[in-house]
Amino acid sequence: MTTIKVVPARRKSLRPGTIVKYVLLTLFAVPWVGVPLWLMLINSVKREGEAALLSVALPKQWAFSHNYSAVIHEGHYFTGLRNSLLVAVPTVLVVVLLGSLAAWGYARSPKRRSQLFFYISALSILLPPAVIPTIYLLTTFHLDGSLWGYSLMVVGTRLGSVIFLTTGFIRGMPLELEEAAEVDGASRIRTYFSVMLPLLRPILFVSGVLLLINIWNDFFFALLLLRGSENATLPLTLYSFASSSFVGIRWNLVFAHVVMTSLPLVLVYLVAQRRVLAGLTEGGLKG
Repeated sequence: MTTIKVVPARRKSLRPGTIVKYVLLTLFAVPWVGVPLWLMLINSVKREGEAALLSVALPKQWAFSHNYSAVIHEGHYFTGLRNSLLVAVPTVLVVVLLGSLAAWGYARSPKRRSQLFFYISALSILLPPAVIPTIYLLTTFHLDGSLWGYSLMVVGTRLGSVIFLTTGFIRGMPLELEEAAEVDGASRIRTYFSVMLPLLRPILFVSGVLLLINIWNDFFFALLLLRGSENATLPLTLYSFASSSFVGIRWNLVFAHVVMTSLPLVLVYLVAQRRVLAGLTEGGLKG
C-alpha cells in the first residue's frame, strides 16, 4: 500500500516592491482619507462649542444622542431620505434599462448614422446640461419644482454614461449568441431579456452603483429644479439645515447630518463591493 505524502502549500512571500507599494498607499490614505473621515465622525458626537474647534481629539462630553436626534427632527432627515430614494432608485433602473437597450443598438448597427448618435450620446458626459431650456420645458409641462421633473432631467443627462460604458462591453461579446436566439425564434425583446441582460449584468451593476452615488450626492441641479421643503433631497436638507442658524454653523450637527446622509451609500458599498470589483475586472477584460 502506497502512502501519499501531502506537501503543504508554500505561502507566497511579498516582494520588496509590493511592500513599498502598500506602504506608500497607506501613507497616502491616512492623511487624505483617514484623517477627514475621523474628523467627521468624532466631531459629529461633540458639543457645539467643542466641535467648532474642528479638532481630531476625543470629545470631553459625548453628545451622540442629542446631535443625531436633532438631525432627525430639525434637519428633516427622513423627508430627505424618502425623496432621495424616490429619485435615485427608479431613475437608476430606468437609465440602466434604456441605456443598455440603446447601447445594444449602437454596438450592433453598421450604419454611420447610428455611430453618430452614439458619439452625440457619449458627448453628453462632457457637456453640462442646459439649465435654462430644461427649466423652460419643465415649466411648460407643469413639472417645474417637482420630483417627477427632476427625475426626468436626471434620466436624460445620465443616459450617456451608461451608453458609453455598455457599448464597448457589447462590442466585445460574440454575435453568435444573438444569432442562435434568433434562429430559435426569439424576438429582439426576448433576446435582450434572455440573452443580453444576463451577460450585461456585471457592467450594468457597476454603472448602477456609480449612477446611484452621483444622483444621491447631486446638489446643484436639485437646488435649481426642486421647490419646497417637502421635495428636498438629502443634500438640500443638509444645506438648509447648515444655513438655518443665525449664530453660525453648528458643526456638530452638520457633521452628524453628513454621516447620516452618507450612511445609505456606505451600506450599499459594503453589500456590493465584491460585485462592483468583479464587474470592473470583467469589464476590463472584455474591453
